[in-house]
Amino acid sequence: MAQKNPDLCDTFCPSELDFAAIRAKAEEVVGLAEVFKVLGDETRTKILYLLAEQPLCVCDLAEILEMSLPAISHHLRLLKAMRLVKYVREGKMVYYSLDDHHIMNLIREAQEHLAEERP
Repeated sequence: MAQKNPDLCDTFCPSELDFAAIRAKAEEVVGLAEVFKVLGDETRTKILYLLAEQPLCVCDLAEILEMSLPAISHHLRLLKAMRLVKYVREGKMVYYSLDDHHIMNLIREAQEHLAEERP
């Protein structure tokens, strides 16, 4: 005899909820998964974290993260496409910074979550 899974209902019996309204509510988060995919890469999260401190050029990021210039440029291109970073050209130099503070709020919330002690 198969054991019951305590995480599942024993029978299929949908409640009297307004499923159309709930489905519409779920549509409010469409596109968020793409942001989390970008943040799912540790290098990109590190880049964002560093750029929250101060604007940096590709060379600085490559040196700090001990990576190649093309690899850093690739990550910055993805971050820019998601509107997470912006850049400013100063002569021959290009400095990247966070596009706005919202992304750091997500990172800080995740840090707080990881730091929580579990009973």
